[in-house]
Amino acid sequence: MVKLQIVGNLGKDCIVNNVNGKNVINFSVAHTERYKDAQGNQKEKTTWVECAYWTERTAIAPYLMKGQMVYAEGAPEAEGYTNREGNVAATLRMRVQNIQLLGGRNENQGGGGTQSQNSYANSNAGNVNNAGGTASPTYKAPSPAANMPLDDDLPF
Repeated sequence: MVKLQIVGNLGKDCIVNNVNGKNVINFSVAHTERYKDAQGNQKEKTTWVECAYWTERTAIAPYLMKGQMVYAEGAPEAEGYTNREGNVAATLRMRVQNIQLLGGRNENQGGGGTQSQNSYANSNAGNVNNAGGTASPTYKAPSPAANMPLDDDLPF
């Protein structure tokens, strides 16, 4: 399997559709890379990924708002087309299998509740990574060391 992983910000609010009785959450993620060219000039390159998250659980949708930082992974697909100017272009798409909200609540998300959906696992299994499904709005991913057992019998 080819897998694509992206960390970036949503370009617009997500759209939830129902296609043939199945739910799909559509959103776009932008990842901006900043670098210096050979002449030392600051450059910026933004990559857009159009995402489709097929899932029975759409509770995360209200939190997928423009500007929200997310981590998404899934199967990539590239599609070529001819744009309005007649130039050949390509679109990068991803069928999302896992998505996580990163960072705290955005300023534009309005007040109100203190809970948010944090992470959804493989949409085919319908499992929620976070067993309770909710957590505080300032979600931080656990460090890998937090899940490792402590072993005092190490030889060094």
